[in-house]
Amino acid sequence: MSLKTPGTAASAAGKEIEITAPLTVVELAEKLGVSPVSVQQDLMRLGVLANLNQQVSVEHATRVAQGRGFQVRAGDGRAAAVAPGAAPTLAGKAPRRPRPAGPVPRPPVVVIMGHVDHGKTSLLDAIRRTDVAAHEYGGITQHIGAFQVDVEAGTDQEGRKLYRKITFLDTPGHEAFTAMRARGAQVADIAVLVVAADDGVMPQTIEAIDHARAAGLQIIVAINKIDKEDANPQRVLQQLAEHGLVAEDWGGDIVTVEVSATQNLGIDDLLEYILLVAETLELTADPTGPAEGTIIEARRDPHKGPTATVLVQSGTLLVGDAVVAGTTCGKIKAMTDERGRRLNRATPSTPVEILGLDDVPIAGDTLTVVENERVARQVVEQRLEEERRRRAERVRTLEEMMERLRRGELKELNVILKADVHGSVEAVRDALLKLSTDEVEVRIISAGVGNITESDVKLAAASDAIIIGFNVKADSAARRAAHDERVEIRTYRIIYELIDAVRAALSGLLAPILREVVLGRAEVRATFRLPSGQIVAGCYVQDGRMVRGADVRVLRGGQVIHDGSIDSLRHLRENVREIAAGYECGILIDGFNDFQVGDVLEAYQTEQVARELR
Repeated sequence: MSLKTPGTAASAAGKEIEITAPLTVVELAEKLGVSPVSVQQDLMRLGVLANLNQQVSVEHATRVAQGRGFQVRAGDGRAAAVAPGAAPTLAGKAPRRPRPAGPVPRPPVVVIMGHVDHGKTSLLDAIRRTDVAAHEYGGITQHIGAFQVDVEAGTDQEGRKLYRKITFLDTPGHEAFTAMRARGAQVADIAVLVVAADDGVMPQTIEAIDHARAAGLQIIVAINKIDKEDANPQRVLQQLAEHGLVAEDWGGDIVTVEVSATQNLGIDDLLEYILLVAETLELTADPTGPAEGTIIEARRDPHKGPTATVLVQSGTLLVGDAVVAGTTCGKIKAMTDERGRRLNRATPSTPVEILGLDDVPIAGDTLTVVENERVARQVVEQRLEEERRRRAERVRTLEEMMERLRRGELKELNVILKADVHGSVEAVRDALLKLSTDEVEVRIISAGVGNITESDVKLAAASDAIIIGFNVKADSAARRAAHDERVEIRTYRIIYELIDAVRAALSGLLAPILREVVLGRAEVRATFRLPSGQIVAGCYVQDGRMVRGADVRVLRGGQVIHDGSIDSLRHLRENVREIAAGYECGILIDGFNDFQVGDVLEAYQTEQVARELR
């Protein structure tokens, strides 16, 4: 399958067509005998962004046709006034924002998913190496959570190479980072599912399939590591079919590509299929007006301050725009791409790193351009007020929960979570919340980015919470406060260890299992009345032992007629603590006098067994 635009310069030479009225992109493509995408690319070079059903002016249609070697006649039969081969230029000064109204084609956004160690990072690295622009500019790729590549997509009629952009989201692979992958899927168009040919479909592969389907993404399967000796692509196809992904080779509609990221095999084919699928999706966005986008990643850089990676989804984001993202705002001072190049604008499907926010936003927040900084601050103040109300409600709820905890109605482990980036906060938080059961609950009192501070310790002390840090540390003031307030701080660098530690803590809050242990059985062979009116059972211990103070059941005909405790145990007129099998004894049961010869007394005790969280 090829993406190359059919060459038409030679075949079009000397041909005449008539253009008398505006045409849609599709109609113009039919007149020229080329694909609609090729016409869109020609229009882009003229500075026109048009979707497939958008009308193209006579002037622009004429330029496109002449650029492909056609002689264009106006309605009166005369040749069109635009000279053949005229350079595609924009008259006058470039506008601040694109002029086309309505949706226009945009690059596809692709998220890479799959099981851990199946080669997602290696595949992304291999894709980065194919980027023509990266080689042209010689820039070093920076990790900003997303990047774009320019992919060769055929040639025009003059033999010039054509390129199309693809945006990739870089999401982690560990199962605990479900939220990050889900967030990536929500802003993506296509999911590339990476499956190792030597390993097959694994739990996180299935999880990734579920996320892609839930988000309505078109799935492309990249069968990686085909260079391995034990690679078995056919087994992978069979396993995928079991989960509803039937490959085209097997009569289904799922595109599969065999690749080796380390050997750079099949990478060009994968990119070609991504562009083909994108064509069928007819992806569009409106580049006019203020921008909206999604925060992909955010952090506090020690030199730059708050930084955030934004994927623009509509409108055009410009340096100098006033923006709001969650409960943060600011004015964009600078924008850079993944190679660190400064940009003045970012159109739909473009990922950029922005500077100028007054605080670190939360990954997944929507970034919106507003009229000015004053409006931005007003929006943030309203959102903060709403958050304060929610916090107040949460505090009251926490007090109620603590009271229920003291009454034994509910078991909780209160946690204050700090991590290095918001993506990690989401990942750890979701992993901990999944440990909650009907009996014991993890409650995240607060979650944020950055080192553990004294204010975190004070909140933990007030909330009876522990502090968990992931890839962060506690400052000296926080450590002193933790010692004074007797607050526990635990820091981890490996997520598995963190989850296991919390699981163990939760197990300590679980109600223990009550297990009954039978101590012994004795048969009633005679009864004696005491001067006080109480009846003593004269018994023979058949097995085990009878113990004073132990619980005891009275069985008659195999049915329990009383359940009490042994109040007195005597042997040969002496009070004893216990008596073993084979001996006779006198037993007095508190609150029970209705003994009959032949009754069986079964002594038992209840033990508590600690439970583990599964």
